[in-house]
Amino acid sequence: MYIQTQDTPNPNTLKFIPGIEVLKNGSKQFNKHDNCTDSLLAQQLFKIDGVDSIFFGNDFISVTKENKVDWEIIKIFILSKLVDHFLAGLPVITQSQDKKKIIKANSKIEEQIIELLNSKIRPAVAQDGGDIIYNKFENGVVYLELHGACKGCPSSTITLKQGIENMLKHYIPEIKSVESI
Repeated sequence: MYIQTQDTPNPNTLKFIPGIEVLKNGSKQFNKHDNCTDSLLAQQLFKIDGVDSIFFGNDFISVTKENKVDWEIIKIFILSKLVDHFLAGLPVITQSQDKKKIIKANSKIEEQIIELLNSKIRPAVAQDGGDIIYNKFENGVVYLELHGACKGCPSSTITLKQGIENMLKHYIPEIKSVESI
């Protein structure tokens, strides 16, 4: 099995592309101190010294390292764990991944926000190894969660304000700003 790697805009995050489906639906983020009981793969990756967070997307895995660690030191260990896991045919998530919050749009504006995120923004962000999830819309402010390579990325504020905020304001004039939570 060959797993491609791809740099992301976040120098501490590397995107691993196994060439097979990672998660059928949605995405899942794990941080170093999370309880990873529903993912044996996440447990194995966190055994590698220097791994700070893991993000599972549809067809990729983004791994974020601690600042003090060099990619050349941990990359081979990550690749080894990924290859072993996928060759064994083990699932990435062992329990239902549908535990995540189900968002019910209560307004036409929220439906428009979610549609724009899903159709225009999330696919572009996934190419860089991340994801952006709608959280809520209050008093003209859209609150978004940054995952994977987006979380902690030096350019995430610029992307959020100059890219996402400007696009959402263009299509939905009721939006005053976009904030990360």
